[in-house]
Amino acid sequence: MAVTAVVFDFFGTLTPSTPAGVWDDHAARSAAPLGLPTGVWRAALDSSFPERATGSLGDLAATFRTLARRNGLDPGDEALTAACAARLAAQRELFALRADAVPTLTELRARGLRLGVLSDCTAELAESWSQLPLAELVDARVLSCEEGRRKPDPELFQLIARRLGVAPQDCLYVGDGGGHELTGATACGMRAFMLRAADWADNDAHSREDDWSGPSLPSLSDVLSLLARLP
Repeated sequence: MAVTAVVFDFFGTLTPSTPAGVWDDHAARSAAPLGLPTGVWRAALDSSFPERATGSLGDLAATFRTLARRNGLDPGDEALTAACAARLAAQRELFALRADAVPTLTELRARGLRLGVLSDCTAELAESWSQLPLAELVDARVLSCEEGRRKPDPELFQLIARRLGVAPQDCLYVGDGGGHELTGATACGMRAFMLRAADWADNDAHSREDDWSGPSLPSLSDVLSLLARLP
């Protein structure tokens, strides 16, 4: 069947890769107001990702209060507010798109394709979504923190297809492989391609399927020429 929709992962796909050092720096910024060592806070953030990515800890303030208490702290409102502000500012730096993202999505829309974003993400992306330029470029989104599920849960892939008004078999899926998304997309009938951009090896991602043996693309803009070759 012809491809009528393209679904993109967000982090490391539409955005540049994030090396471990950047995560460390970001953890340090939100740890400081709480008075926690950076390493302790980074470990708390990492270990809680499955909970945060499914929204089970609540909004950012509730999440940070819970994580602080797990580390023996009961932060006051001022410290908690400062830590949340630092985290949100740091996360917003990660929402900047790759240089070829907007041109690629704009051209795909001009060709009449439906566009979706399917992301394993925490509350910060959901809270900031309406302020992102990306919001006007896509027809539908599915964010794990809003759905209570993580990739490769098949319901997420089926849900983004439904919101786009197409069958999964009509979708091209592009992602860096985090969360075993490529295997998940393929299992649901989508045509999955790994984005192996020049910075792929630098990305510090959760549960990335580095052993993916399926097709890959060297850049987002290559989606355009790929679509011309697909049956």
